[in-house]
Amino acid sequence: MTPDVVMSLARESALLILVLAGPILGAGLVVGLAVSIFQAVTQIQEMTLSFIPKLVVILAVLGLLGHWMLGRLVGFTVSLLSNLDTYAR
Repeated sequence: MTPDVVMSLARESALLILVLAGPILGAGLVVGLAVSIFQAVTQIQEMTLSFIPKLVVILAVLGLLGHWMLGRLVGFTVSLLSNLDTYAR
């Protein structure tokens, strides 16, 4: 396996990680920011108030985009395994 192939695989896998984790992390960030602003305005300092909404939104995002995410991950895995003989050289 040449260094170019290794770098290409690393780049593709890192990009896939960013694409798959982006919507989940983005939704958690937006909800966390909204809850933090709400807590600052109302001066309510309850720990579960920040945890429960993020959990619900992340589960909702996974429910909505899970099929697409799994399709992308399976496609990458199939591509990786179908080209395995070329990587072994």
